[in-house]
Amino acid sequence: MKSLVIIVVSAALAAVIPFVGSEYALSFTVQLFVFVALAYSWNLIGGYAGYTHFGQVAFFGVGAYTGALMMDAGFHWLLAAGAAGLSGALLALPLGGAMLRVKGPFFAIGMFGMARVCESFALGFDGITQGGTGLYLTPVTDLKPLYFVLWAIAFGMVVLTWKLDNSRLGIQLLAIREDETAADALGIRTTRLKIGTFVASAIAPAAVGSLYATYLSFIDPATAFAPMTELTTIAMVLLGGMGTTFGPLVGAVVMSVVNELLWSRFPEIYLALVGAVILAVVLFMPRGIVSFAMRRAWWWVPAARSSLRRLASRPAPSRSPKEAH
Repeated sequence: MKSLVIIVVSAALAAVIPFVGSEYALSFTVQLFVFVALAYSWNLIGGYAGYTHFGQVAFFGVGAYTGALMMDAGFHWLLAAGAAGLSGALLALPLGGAMLRVKGPFFAIGMFGMARVCESFALGFDGITQGGTGLYLTPVTDLKPLYFVLWAIAFGMVVLTWKLDNSRLGIQLLAIREDETAADALGIRTTRLKIGTFVASAIAPAAVGSLYATYLSFIDPATAFAPMTELTTIAMVLLGGMGTTFGPLVGAVVMSVVNELLWSRFPEIYLALVGAVILAVVLFMPRGIVSFAMRRAWWWVPAARSSLRRLASRPAPSRSPKEAH
Protein backbone atom coordinates (compact mmCIF):
# COMPACT_ATOMS: atom_id res chain seq x y z
CA MET A 1 0.00 0.00 0.00
CA LYS A 2 2.85 2.39 0.83
CA SER A 3 4.32 1.88 -2.64
CA LEU A 4 1.00 2.66 -4.31
CA VAL A 5 0.61 5.82 -2.23
CA ILE A 6 4.07 7.01 -3.27
CA ILE A 7 3.29 6.37 -6.94
CA VAL A 8 -0.08 8.17 -6.81
CA VAL A 9 1.29 11.18 -4.92
CA SER A 10 4.31 11.49 -7.22
CA ALA A 11 2.13 11.25 -10.33
CA ALA A 12 -0.32 13.83 -8.95
CA LEU A 13 2.45 16.31 -8.12
CA ALA A 14 3.97 15.87 -11.58
CA ALA A 15 0.56 16.35 -13.22
CA VAL A 16 0.10 19.87 -11.81
CA ILE A 17 3.47 21.22 -13.00
CA PRO A 18 2.16 22.34 -16.44
CA PHE A 19 -0.49 24.46 -14.71
CA VAL A 20 1.56 26.04 -11.92
CA GLY A 21 5.17 25.80 -13.10
CA SER A 22 7.20 27.99 -15.43
CA GLU A 23 8.25 27.10 -18.97
CA TYR A 24 11.63 26.16 -17.56
CA ALA A 25 10.04 23.75 -15.06
CA LEU A 26 7.94 22.26 -17.86
CA SER A 27 10.97 21.73 -20.11
CA PHE A 28 13.05 20.30 -17.26
CA THR A 29 10.34 17.81 -16.31
CA VAL A 30 9.86 16.70 -19.93
CA GLN A 31 13.53 15.74 -20.05
CA LEU A 32 13.24 14.11 -16.63
CA PHE A 33 10.36 11.93 -17.86
CA VAL A 34 12.48 10.84 -20.81
CA PHE A 35 15.21 9.58 -18.47
CA VAL A 36 12.72 8.03 -16.04
CA ALA A 37 11.29 5.94 -18.89
CA LEU A 38 14.79 5.02 -20.09
CA ALA A 39 15.97 4.11 -16.58
CA TYR A 40 12.98 1.90 -15.83
CA SER A 41 13.27 0.16 -19.19
CA TRP A 42 16.96 -0.56 -18.62
CA ASN A 43 16.16 -1.77 -15.10
CA LEU A 44 13.87 -4.49 -16.48
CA ILE A 45 16.60 -6.34 -18.33
CA GLY A 46 19.64 -5.02 -16.46
CA GLY A 47 18.33 -4.82 -12.90
CA TYR A 48 15.90 -7.73 -12.71
CA ALA A 49 17.26 -10.19 -15.28
CA GLY A 50 20.90 -9.26 -14.69
CA TYR A 51 21.73 -8.56 -18.35
CA THR A 52 23.51 -5.22 -18.05
CA HIS A 53 24.37 -3.63 -21.36
CA PHE A 54 25.26 -0.43 -23.21
CA GLY A 55 22.86 -0.71 -26.12
CA GLN A 56 19.52 0.67 -25.05
CA VAL A 57 20.29 3.88 -26.92
CA ALA A 58 19.95 1.81 -30.11
CA PHE A 59 16.20 1.48 -29.48
CA PHE A 60 16.00 5.14 -28.46
CA GLY A 61 17.68 6.21 -31.70
CA VAL A 62 15.73 3.86 -33.96
CA GLY A 63 12.52 5.09 -32.38
CA ALA A 64 13.62 8.71 -32.80
CA TYR A 65 14.25 8.22 -36.51
CA THR A 66 11.11 6.16 -37.06
CA GLY A 67 9.00 8.86 -35.47
CA ALA A 68 10.86 11.70 -37.18
CA LEU A 69 10.48 10.14 -40.64
CA MET A 70 6.76 9.56 -40.05
CA MET A 71 6.24 13.13 -38.86
CA ASP A 72 8.23 14.37 -41.86
CA ALA A 73 5.78 12.39 -44.02
CA GLY A 74 2.83 14.20 -42.40
CA PHE A 75 1.74 11.82 -39.62
CA HIS A 76 0.72 13.13 -36.20
CA TRP A 77 3.48 12.97 -33.57
CA LEU A 78 1.38 10.73 -31.31
CA LEU A 79 0.84 8.15 -34.07
CA ALA A 80 4.52 8.40 -34.89
CA ALA A 81 5.42 7.63 -31.25
CA GLY A 82 3.22 4.52 -31.30
CA ALA A 83 4.87 3.32 -34.50
CA ALA A 84 8.28 4.03 -32.98
CA GLY A 85 7.47 1.83 -29.99
CA LEU A 86 6.48 -0.94 -32.38
CA SER A 87 9.75 -0.52 -34.29
CA GLY A 88 11.66 -0.97 -31.03
CA ALA A 89 9.84 -4.23 -30.32
CA LEU A 90 10.41 -5.51 -33.86
CA LEU A 91 14.13 -4.77 -33.59
CA ALA A 92 14.44 -6.28 -30.11
CA LEU A 93 12.74 -9.58 -30.98
CA PRO A 94 15.39 -11.02 -33.36
CA LEU A 95 18.17 -9.12 -31.60
CA GLY A 96 17.22 -10.66 -28.25
CA GLY A 97 17.14 -14.15 -29.74
CA ALA A 98 20.69 -13.67 -30.99
CA MET A 99 22.32 -11.57 -28.28
CA LEU A 100 20.84 -13.17 -25.17
CA ARG A 101 22.78 -16.34 -25.88
CA VAL A 102 25.74 -14.59 -24.25
CA LYS A 103 26.00 -12.78 -20.95
CA GLY A 104 28.27 -10.49 -18.97
CA PRO A 105 30.81 -8.34 -20.83
CA PHE A 106 30.10 -10.10 -24.14
CA PHE A 107 26.43 -9.09 -24.06
CA ALA A 108 27.25 -5.57 -22.84
CA ILE A 109 29.85 -4.88 -25.54
CA GLY A 110 27.78 -6.61 -28.22
CA MET A 111 24.86 -4.31 -27.50
CA PHE A 112 27.18 -1.29 -27.52
CA GLY A 113 28.37 -2.39 -30.96
CA MET A 114 24.76 -2.72 -32.11
CA ALA A 115 24.10 0.89 -31.12
CA ARG A 116 27.13 2.03 -33.11
CA VAL A 117 25.94 0.01 -36.14
CA CYS A 118 22.56 1.76 -35.97
CA GLU A 119 24.31 5.12 -35.77
CA SER A 120 26.38 4.24 -38.83
CA PHE A 121 23.21 3.37 -40.77
CA ALA A 122 21.68 6.72 -39.80
CA LEU A 123 24.79 8.49 -41.07
CA GLY A 124 25.16 6.37 -44.20
CA PHE A 125 21.59 6.47 -45.54
CA ASP A 126 21.66 10.24 -45.93
CA GLY A 127 19.10 10.09 -48.71
CA ILE A 128 16.53 9.07 -46.09
CA THR A 129 17.89 10.36 -42.78
CA GLN A 130 19.75 13.43 -44.11
CA GLY A 131 22.91 11.98 -42.56
CA GLY A 132 24.87 14.24 -40.23
CA THR A 133 22.72 17.23 -41.18
CA GLY A 134 19.76 15.71 -39.38
CA LEU A 135 16.01 15.98 -39.82
CA TYR A 136 14.22 19.22 -38.97
CA LEU A 137 10.62 18.87 -37.82
CA THR A 138 7.73 21.25 -37.35
CA PRO A 139 8.07 22.75 -33.84
CA VAL A 140 5.43 21.88 -31.26
CA THR A 141 3.65 25.06 -30.19
CA ASP A 142 2.16 23.63 -27.00
CA LEU A 143 4.26 21.33 -24.82
CA LYS A 144 1.41 20.25 -22.53
CA PRO A 145 0.06 17.37 -24.68
CA LEU A 146 3.60 16.06 -25.16
CA TYR A 147 4.22 16.48 -21.44
CA PHE A 148 1.25 14.35 -20.45
CA VAL A 149 2.08 11.59 -22.93
CA LEU A 150 5.59 11.38 -21.45
CA TRP A 151 4.05 11.57 -17.95
CA ALA A 152 1.85 8.58 -18.79
CA ILE A 153 4.78 6.55 -20.17
CA ALA A 154 7.07 7.37 -17.23
CA PHE A 155 4.56 6.51 -14.52
CA GLY A 156 3.27 3.58 -16.54
CA MET A 157 6.79 2.15 -16.30
CA VAL A 158 6.81 2.80 -12.54
CA VAL A 159 3.51 0.91 -12.12
CA LEU A 160 4.71 -1.92 -14.39
CA THR A 161 7.87 -2.31 -12.29
CA TRP A 162 5.85 -2.23 -9.06
CA LYS A 163 3.60 -5.01 -10.36
CA LEU A 164 6.62 -6.97 -11.58
CA ASP A 165 8.38 -6.61 -8.23
CA ASN A 166 5.39 -8.21 -6.49
CA SER A 167 4.79 -11.00 -8.98
CA ARG A 168 5.94 -14.52 -9.72
CA LEU A 169 7.44 -13.22 -12.96
CA GLY A 170 9.65 -10.81 -11.04
CA ILE A 171 10.90 -13.59 -8.78
CA GLN A 172 11.70 -15.70 -11.85
CA LEU A 173 13.71 -12.84 -13.36
CA LEU A 174 15.64 -12.43 -10.12
CA ALA A 175 16.33 -16.18 -10.16
CA ILE A 176 17.79 -15.81 -13.66
CA ARG A 177 19.93 -12.93 -12.43
CA GLU A 178 21.31 -14.89 -9.50
CA ASP A 179 21.87 -18.25 -11.21
CA GLU A 180 20.47 -18.86 -14.67
CA THR A 181 21.52 -22.51 -14.77
CA ALA A 182 19.72 -23.23 -11.49
CA ALA A 183 16.66 -21.30 -12.66
CA ASP A 184 16.52 -23.40 -15.81
CA ALA A 185 16.85 -26.59 -13.73
CA LEU A 186 13.90 -25.44 -11.60
CA GLY A 187 11.68 -25.34 -14.69
CA ILE A 188 11.76 -21.61 -15.42
CA ARG A 189 11.55 -20.99 -19.16
CA THR A 190 14.59 -18.76 -19.12
CA THR A 191 14.97 -18.16 -22.86
CA ARG A 192 11.36 -17.15 -23.41
CA LEU A 193 11.37 -14.98 -20.28
CA LYS A 194 14.61 -13.22 -21.21
CA ILE A 195 13.50 -12.45 -24.75
CA GLY A 196 10.07 -11.25 -23.58
CA THR A 197 11.65 -8.95 -21.00
CA PHE A 198 14.17 -7.69 -23.56
CA VAL A 199 11.39 -6.84 -26.01
CA ALA A 200 9.35 -5.14 -23.27
CA SER A 201 12.41 -3.09 -22.29
CA ALA A 202 12.77 -1.79 -25.87
CA ILE A 203 9.25 -0.41 -26.42
CA ALA A 204 9.32 2.60 -24.09
CA PRO A 205 12.81 3.81 -25.15
CA ALA A 206 11.79 3.73 -28.82
CA ALA A 207 8.52 5.59 -28.16
CA VAL A 208 10.30 8.11 -25.93
CA GLY A 209 12.94 8.60 -28.64
CA SER A 210 10.24 9.69 -31.05
CA LEU A 211 8.73 12.03 -28.46
CA TYR A 212 12.16 13.48 -27.72
CA ALA A 213 12.62 14.23 -31.43
CA THR A 214 9.21 15.94 -31.32
CA TYR A 215 10.33 17.96 -28.30
CA LEU A 216 13.57 19.07 -29.98
CA SER A 217 11.96 19.52 -33.43
CA PHE A 218 15.17 17.98 -34.74
CA ILE A 219 17.12 14.74 -34.68
CA ASP A 220 20.55 13.71 -35.94
CA PRO A 221 22.71 10.59 -35.37
CA ALA A 222 24.83 12.25 -32.67
CA THR A 223 21.71 13.09 -30.65
CA ALA A 224 19.75 9.91 -31.33
CA PHE A 225 22.57 7.48 -30.52
CA ALA A 226 24.54 9.53 -28.00
CA PRO A 227 26.66 7.32 -25.68
CA MET A 228 26.14 9.93 -22.95
CA THR A 229 22.41 9.17 -22.97
CA GLU A 230 23.18 5.51 -22.30
CA LEU A 231 25.75 6.22 -19.60
CA THR A 232 23.47 8.71 -17.87
CA THR A 233 20.62 6.19 -17.84
CA ILE A 234 22.80 3.47 -16.31
CA ALA A 235 24.21 5.90 -13.75
CA MET A 236 20.67 6.81 -12.69
CA VAL A 237 19.73 3.16 -12.13
CA LEU A 238 22.93 2.46 -10.19
CA LEU A 239 22.47 5.61 -8.13
CA GLY A 240 18.89 4.75 -7.16
CA GLY A 241 19.25 0.98 -6.91
CA MET A 242 19.13 -1.81 -9.50
CA GLY A 243 16.28 -4.29 -9.37
CA THR A 244 14.08 -2.10 -7.15
CA THR A 245 10.72 -0.44 -7.71
CA PHE A 246 11.76 3.13 -6.92
CA GLY A 247 15.49 3.01 -7.60
CA PRO A 248 15.30 4.32 -11.20
CA LEU A 249 12.85 7.07 -10.18
CA VAL A 250 14.99 8.23 -7.26
CA GLY A 251 18.17 8.02 -9.33
CA ALA A 252 16.65 9.95 -12.24
CA VAL A 253 15.29 12.73 -10.02
CA VAL A 254 18.43 13.08 -7.90
CA MET A 255 20.83 13.01 -10.83
CA SER A 256 18.74 15.39 -12.96
CA VAL A 257 18.48 17.93 -10.14
CA VAL A 258 22.17 17.64 -9.25
CA ASN A 259 23.11 17.96 -12.92
CA GLU A 260 21.02 21.08 -13.34
CA LEU A 261 22.24 22.75 -10.13
CA LEU A 262 25.91 22.06 -10.80
CA TRP A 263 25.66 23.02 -14.48
CA SER A 264 24.07 26.39 -13.63
CA ARG A 265 26.71 27.23 -10.99
CA PHE A 266 29.88 25.52 -12.24
CA PRO A 267 29.51 25.11 -16.02
CA GLU A 268 33.23 24.53 -16.58
CA ILE A 269 33.67 21.65 -14.11
CA TYR A 270 30.13 20.38 -13.53
CA LEU A 271 30.77 17.00 -15.19
CA ALA A 272 33.69 16.37 -12.83
CA LEU A 273 31.52 17.33 -9.87
CA VAL A 274 28.69 15.05 -11.01
CA GLY A 275 31.20 12.22 -11.36
CA ALA A 276 32.45 12.89 -7.83
CA VAL A 277 28.88 12.75 -6.47
CA ILE A 278 28.20 9.43 -8.22
CA LEU A 279 31.53 8.03 -7.01
CA ALA A 280 30.71 8.98 -3.42
CA VAL A 281 27.29 7.32 -3.61
CA VAL A 282 28.71 4.15 -5.15
CA LEU A 283 31.39 3.94 -2.44
CA PHE A 284 29.07 4.53 0.51
CA MET A 285 25.85 3.09 -0.96
CA PRO A 286 27.02 0.36 -3.37
CA ARG A 287 23.49 -1.01 -3.85
CA GLY A 288 21.97 2.44 -4.42
CA ILE A 289 20.02 4.96 -2.40
CA VAL A 290 16.80 2.93 -2.17
CA SER A 291 18.54 -0.27 -1.04
CA PHE A 292 20.51 1.75 1.51
CA ALA A 293 17.27 3.18 2.89
CA MET A 294 15.59 -0.25 2.93
CA ARG A 295 18.38 -1.80 4.96
CA ARG A 296 17.97 0.92 7.55
CA ALA A 297 14.17 0.51 7.56
CA TRP A 298 13.44 4.21 7.01
CA TRP A 299 9.71 4.67 7.55
CA TRP A 300 9.01 6.31 4.20
CA VAL A 301 10.65 3.53 2.16
CA PRO A 302 8.36 0.58 1.30
CA ALA A 303 9.75 -2.92 1.64
CA ALA A 304 10.68 -4.72 -1.57
CA ARG A 305 8.16 -7.28 -2.81
CA SER A 306 5.81 -6.40 0.04
CA SER A 307 2.85 -8.46 -1.19
CA LEU A 308 5.01 -11.58 -1.53
CA ARG A 309 6.44 -10.96 1.95
CA ARG A 310 2.91 -10.81 3.38
CA LEU A 311 2.01 -14.04 1.56
CA ALA A 312 5.10 -15.78 2.90
CA SER A 313 4.37 -14.63 6.45
CA ARG A 314 0.91 -16.24 6.51
CA PRO A 315 0.73 -19.38 8.65
CA ALA A 316 0.40 -22.62 6.76
CA PRO A 317 -3.11 -24.09 6.78
CA SER A 318 -3.55 -26.68 9.48
CA ARG A 319 -4.05 -30.27 8.40
CA SER A 320 -6.13 -32.93 10.07
CA PRO A 321 -4.39 -36.03 11.49
CA LYS A 322 -5.83 -38.08 8.66
CA GLU A 323 -4.34 -35.69 6.06
CA ALA A 324 -1.00 -35.75 7.84
CA HIS A 325 -0.80 -39.53 7.26
